[in-house]
Amino acid sequence: MTPKRQLAFVIASFVAFALLFSAAPRATLSFATNAADTSAYNVKTYGAKGDSKALDTAAINKAIDAAAAAGGGTVYFPAGNYLSVSIHLKSNIALYLDQGATIVAANTSSDVKYDAPEPNQWDAYQDFGHSHWHNSLIWGENLTNVSILGPGTIWGKGLVRTGNQSRTQQQNDVLNANRANEPKTPFGYPNPRDAVEPGWGNKSIALKNCRNVLIRDITIFHGGHFAILATGVDNLTIDNLKIDTNRDGIDVDACKNVRISNCTVNSPFDDGICPKSSFALGYARATENVTITNCQVSGYDEGTLLDGTFKRDFRNQNGTFSPTGRIKFGTESNGGFKNITITNCVFDYCRGLALETVDGGLLEDVTISNITMRDISNSPFFLRLGGRVRGPQGTTVGALRRVLISNVIVYNAESKYASLISGIPGHDIEDVTLNNIRIYYKGGGTKEQAALQPPEKETDYPEPTMFGEIPAYGFFIRHVRGLQMSDISLKYLKEDSRAPFIISDGKAIDLFHLQMDRAASVPSFILNEVEDFSLRQSLPLRDLVLPKVKRQEF
Repeated sequence: MTPKRQLAFVIASFVAFALLFSAAPRATLSFATNAADTSAYNVKTYGAKGDSKALDTAAINKAIDAAAAAGGGTVYFPAGNYLSVSIHLKSNIALYLDQGATIVAANTSSDVKYDAPEPNQWDAYQDFGHSHWHNSLIWGENLTNVSILGPGTIWGKGLVRTGNQSRTQQQNDVLNANRANEPKTPFGYPNPRDAVEPGWGNKSIALKNCRNVLIRDITIFHGGHFAILATGVDNLTIDNLKIDTNRDGIDVDACKNVRISNCTVNSPFDDGICPKSSFALGYARATENVTITNCQVSGYDEGTLLDGTFKRDFRNQNGTFSPTGRIKFGTESNGGFKNITITNCVFDYCRGLALETVDGGLLEDVTISNITMRDISNSPFFLRLGGRVRGPQGTTVGALRRVLISNVIVYNAESKYASLISGIPGHDIEDVTLNNIRIYYKGGGTKEQAALQPPEKETDYPEPTMFGEIPAYGFFIRHVRGLQMSDISLKYLKEDSRAPFIISDGKAIDLFHLQMDRAASVPSFILNEVEDFSLRQSLPLRDLVLPKVKRQEF
């Protein structure tokens, strides 16, 4: 190649590269640009005011209808505060909330009402909030290809989180006036606390029997009973959300192929991220093929996640408070949970990890790894197989098996309740592996606590506090078959008079390389009715193999 041709080639290459480089930023901005241009359905074009005063529901739904009639499109919310009640999603629609745009849930009044909760003949098998979807700020049913995108905000200002006790006197006056001529048949059971009367909304986003759903980048503040309730939703992606709410954050119920990532959920009064499997669809359907990754859950005072103050000042009337804010499987568990991975998550000032199946479902094939927890208000780990069996006649006890939990560090955990792995008589938890776990408990347990005998409570609502205070400070394990624990370190910040481990009705217990703080004259292990027990390389204890033991302390 001649020098002239070489020079021409270099210049041409540089120009091509420059054009490509200059085009790249425009490509990254293309969605936002297109959302604002005439190809999108701007809600203000359809009459929305966005002034926090005018009710914009009709204009928003009109924009959605127009986009749906054209085969789909983006419904665009420019900066503004859009006061609304029930917004009706449709297939092939994206809601795009621009920076500075907020959808505000309106307060209910005599002439401002949310859609009524639709009838559900199976509402006896789960609480009211899980049985209805239409009484929400944004809802959709039997849809495909739906998106709700940010970086704007949903503020559930007028949503309620439960029944009358959560409402103002003015709201109750309106409610009672509206109920005067209504039939006296109560809505939602079995927990009447959660029943919400027609006209009131209790969820920010509710989706039922949908496919191909994307929720990304938005912020939800004060979301009601559920910030997001997805029931029977397949191919669901929830990414990069900030939720600071007064009850549940994200509930995925009877869903398949779910990806929850990069989300921060603050929910002091209820659960943060919560897989469930209720009977609300009229049949038992598992929640399966789920990944939860790179998320944070917490129980700071509501609103202080978003304002960056992260306060912990809230107290009940008795001066105490136990924040929730955790990742929990259950309690609704008819369909069970299968093939689920949780990794790279942070728990801060909340309850610990809970895996519960009490309504007949199978909880199996679950892997949990790379978790950090600080300031945990009850059990760091709670694995519960129970016999509540809330479901149609003939529902039997399910199973909890094949669970792997590894690479976890917990600091400053409440020691009253230890970590609990508990089946019920005749129904063992099976094949559980715990590996490379460090737990620092508060300690301070007494000899009186060490003498306690926790009841079985086979049919009760599952919660770590259900058995009362626990006679072990580290792990209380019963009705378990096939438990492997290795590289476990238990420490307390204040001396504790209880044993680190109590194991009752355990079979095939294999323990390796355990380290534990222990007060003088307190045993490391208390075994009751245990078979095939093995302890190795756990100094200063000697290696020990016990084929069968009725009771032994060492």
